[in-house]
Amino acid sequence: MATRVDPNLLYEIKKYGAVGIEKCFNCGNCTAICPLTSNEYPFPRNMIRMVQIGQTERLKQHIDPWLCYYCGECSETCPKGAEPGETMMAMRRWLTAQYDWTGLAKKFYTSEVWEFGSMILVGLLVVVLAIFLTGPMVTAQVELNTFAPVEIVHIADWVMAGLLLVLIGGNVLRMFQMVVLKDKDIKIPFSVYVSEAWQLILHAVTQKRWADCTADETDEQVKQSKRLSWITHMLMASGYGLMLILIIFFLPWFQTDTVHPIYHPQRWLGYYATIVLLFGAGSAIWGRMKKEQEMHRFSHPSDWIFPVLLLIVTLTGILQHIFRVTGLPLATYYTYIVHLAFTAPMLILEVPFGKWAHLYYRPLAIYFQTVKMKAREVQEELAAIPAAAD
Repeated sequence: MATRVDPNLLYEIKKYGAVGIEKCFNCGNCTAICPLTSNEYPFPRNMIRMVQIGQTERLKQHIDPWLCYYCGECSETCPKGAEPGETMMAMRRWLTAQYDWTGLAKKFYTSEVWEFGSMILVGLLVVVLAIFLTGPMVTAQVELNTFAPVEIVHIADWVMAGLLLVLIGGNVLRMFQMVVLKDKDIKIPFSVYVSEAWQLILHAVTQKRWADCTADETDEQVKQSKRLSWITHMLMASGYGLMLILIIFFLPWFQTDTVHPIYHPQRWLGYYATIVLLFGAGSAIWGRMKKEQEMHRFSHPSDWIFPVLLLIVTLTGILQHIFRVTGLPLATYYTYIVHLAFTAPMLILEVPFGKWAHLYYRPLAIYFQTVKMKAREVQEELAAIPAAAD
């Protein structure tokens, strides 16, 4: 069967942020130096070559870009300055758009007007809903649950969670179809999906593969810097996950008018999430401003949007808490609306369509990689049984 070549693929990937991809002459240095590459997954070299010769459908079926954590060694040592690390980053954005069944991810990644316009629209919608749905403003004392009844807010959270489930679930199914079902060379028994499910949970929670980027690092200072980046990312993800759980499942316990003692779980869980989110978002923004690390030398608009939104949401959450604890009613109510106006677009737009989606596509890719390798082992064992019997 002939392979259809897409001559526009290289130019399309450049729209997603690839830098210097046309300079690559496929020497293989990037693959040789990468500590995460393998015989079965020899990235970035094979991915770049695939783009250069226009193999769009084959690229959609590959998980290699997700297996890269952008340590930057390939770009630092590239003899032609082709920036393979940034190309892999661009491919992850492109794949996010391919998995997205709504088509919005492509518009957000390739059009700043769509990206910022959609965020402003969602934020304004939240403000309008707040004007019509909120209760009276009690000014004698802080009564947040009178102004924003927790029952109504909780229903809104569940509606948002349901919307995200539909959007993300559809995208994940498309990824599964492209990566697994279209691979006719291997059949994966259902038992393998079950037996290897722990890999999905492990990598989703820890992102531990990032730590493997330091496996071949000889400079101790550089090694510690890379490990710090992994730890920072893991802590930020834990804080984000914790806040999602508290807001979606335990909002009546978390949003109260009662000011609990500092040692109460409601307080210290919230403080932990706030601290790690503040540190994580601040580190990401500072790194991109300084441009000292290879992964921060080039910045697509999407690289800024999520950490900036996260920082604003965290800061407005801190201000609202301070105003509530110190008994400033109007400041609490207005800050609460501003907080929601930034939180809604961050969750509704960034989680299914933006950079945040990497948090579930990466562990899914590692999971699919594992089940494929395990299924291949099972096939080889079954094929060897008749040979042994003979």
